[in-house]
Amino acid sequence: MHVCFAQTAPADTSANGIIVQQLAPHVYEHISFMSTKDFGKVDCNGMIVVTDNEAVIFDTPADNKSAEALIDYSNKHHWKIKAVIATHFHDDCVGGVEAFSQHQVPCYATNATIELLKTAGNKNYKLIQGFNDSLILSVGNEKVYARYFGEGHTKDNIVAWFPEDKAVFGGCLIKAVGATKGYLGDANTDDWPATVRKVSQHYPTAAIVIPGHGKWGGAELFDYTVKLFE
Repeated sequence: MHVCFAQTAPADTSANGIIVQQLAPHVYEHISFMSTKDFGKVDCNGMIVVTDNEAVIFDTPADNKSAEALIDYSNKHHWKIKAVIATHFHDDCVGGVEAFSQHQVPCYATNATIELLKTAGNKNYKLIQGFNDSLILSVGNEKVYARYFGEGHTKDNIVAWFPEDKAVFGGCLIKAVGATKGYLGDANTDDWPATVRKVSQHYPTAAIVIPGHGKWGGAELFDYTVKLFE
C-alpha cells in the first residue's frame, strides 16, 4: 500500500535545490546535494516524519543553505519541526545543524557521534544533544525511534523507524540497489553485514527503506547491502 502511494506522489523542488517527495501518508524523503572529491556531485537523503503538522527530521541536508531551504519548505507547509536527529557524524548528516539551531530546533545524535565530531574538529558537536544507543520522540500522536545496531559505514551509524508507515531510514548503513560500496574511510566492513541483518530482523515488516544515497525501496535494500559486503 505504501509503495503504491510513494510511486504516485509528486516531488517538490525548492528554489535552493532540495527535493522533498512524499513516500507514505506521514513519511517524506528530503534530498540535497553535496560535491565530493572522489564521487562528484552526490545526492544525500534524509527522512521527514509528519503527523498533526509536527515534524521530526532525520539527517540535515548537506549544508546550511539547503537546511534553510528545508526549514522554509516546512514553514510553508505549516509543519512545526520538533527535532532533527543525525544518524552519523559525516557532513551529509550534520552539515545543516547550525541552521536548525538558529531556528531553535533541537538537534540530537548519539554520544558516539558527538565524540567523533569533536575528534574531527567539527564544532557542530556543541549544538547537538546526546543520547546513548536509542531515542524515542513523539511527533503528533505517533512516535519515531532511532537506534544503534552496530558498526558499518561508521562506528556510530544509527537507523530510524516509523512504525505507522513501516518506514526505515537506514542512512549510509544501507545501500540502494545497484550502488557501489562508496566511501569506506571510516567503515567497518567486517561487521557491516551482521549489523544490517540485525536491522532487517528487528524490522521485519519494513515496507519503505530509505538509504543515505540513491533510490529508496523495500526490504530488498537490506539483502543487497548484506551481499555487497559479504
